[in-house]
Amino acid sequence: MTSVTEARRSAPRAPDPGRRPGRAVDHGPWFLVLPALIPILVLSVGPLLYGILLAFTDAQSGRTEPTRWIGALNFQDLLHDTLFWESFRIGLVWAVGVTVPQFLLALGLALLLSQDLKLRRLARALAIVPWAMPEVVVGMMWRIVYNPDAGLLNETLRDLGLGDGRDWLSGLATALPAVIVVGVWAGMPQTTVALLAGLQNTPRELHEAAAVDGAGAWRRFRTVTWPAIRPVALAITALNLIWNFNSFALVYVLTSGGPGGRTRLPMLFAYEEAFRYGQFGYAAAMGCVMVAAISIALAVFLAGRLRGGDTA
Repeated sequence: MTSVTEARRSAPRAPDPGRRPGRAVDHGPWFLVLPALIPILVLSVGPLLYGILLAFTDAQSGRTEPTRWIGALNFQDLLHDTLFWESFRIGLVWAVGVTVPQFLLALGLALLLSQDLKLRRLARALAIVPWAMPEVVVGMMWRIVYNPDAGLLNETLRDLGLGDGRDWLSGLATALPAVIVVGVWAGMPQTTVALLAGLQNTPRELHEAAAVDGAGAWRRFRTVTWPAIRPVALAITALNLIWNFNSFALVYVLTSGGPGGRTRLPMLFAYEEAFRYGQFGYAAAMGCVMVAAISIALAVFLAGRLRGGDTA
């Protein structure tokens, strides 16, 4: 009996299915992620945390005294800064004014380019040309178009007998609409590409079945096309709102925020406070407010999608 008992004790036991076997943590996946994670931490998360920290200080350029911690004083001053909130309002008008027509025109262009037309590939290539151009080049090109003396727009109006033209970028009533037109033109290609990709994934059989059932073009779009591209449309619209609200280079080249602050977007306002007036702490507080506003808007958008059951 003793030898049998000892044999049972020395025999390896089968693993208990009710217990989780203890094992060493595999760090291999982390080493694979690090090459992509380090640039994000260094170039995105690090500057963001530093900017948040800077917003609670009185950091200024050219001062000899050490930077002091002042708590929420910058944010208190920001609450009463009517110029900043006016720029915030202009930023919202700009973002919506660019995003909405940008989406509508891009949707129409994507529907057109999805048809079996002659030279369709050439048309698709030409449609993305504005996307390939740097914003500085786009701004300089449109400054020539809007030139009050020899610009293409004013020359066309004179040839058509519609007046002597005007200074579009310097007029208080025309500066913001003129800049919005440029923003729509420059940002439409990426929206077109995204929507065109969604249209290409729509099964052709659904359109054929709807046509056999007697559905017209509008009904086919409403019942077949739009449900198929809706996730893509919502995603690209949300991204466009964020990108347009954070615009800087295009408007800076066109108007530098003028005339009279009519095109001074929040990013331009923060840039002037930081690099023209040297108020780094105050400008960082503006950046924190803009990041918070965009984060809240994005959270509301994502919550709406989740409540609607749209996980695509």
